[in-house]
Amino acid sequence: ICGAQFNRPANLKTHLRIHSGEKPYKCEMCGARFVQVAHLRAHVLIHTGEKPYACGTCGTHFRHLQTLKSHLRIHTGEKPYHCEQCCVHFRHKSQLRLHLRQKHGTVTNTKIRYQVLDGPYA
Repeated sequence: ICGAQFNRPANLKTHLRIHSGEKPYKCEMCGARFVQVAHLRAHVLIHTGEKPYACGTCGTHFRHLQTLKSHLRIHTGEKPYHCEQCCVHFRHKSQLRLHLRQKHGTVTNTKIRYQVLDGPYA
């Protein structure tokens, strides 16, 4: 359908749900449906109020590990997203996309490269 390739049949099956619209995992609390069980598990935290991921520096709690990782960049100063046109660096992909649109007139749906850095939060 879209040309995406996967090493495992299960990953292909999950991906095909994007095209079919199938959402087999349902939240028992509100009825919201999801393509992946991991997305349902993350969603349920909204209802429970649980925020299991804590910042070791400032103590702020987060529902999702990825949000904590993004938050940690405030403390580390890490700016892994960079503009290839003018070499400005950003903490978040959304900041780079906004910069590209406002400063360079670029609209992109392509993946933005993430500069992997060594360190305690990598």
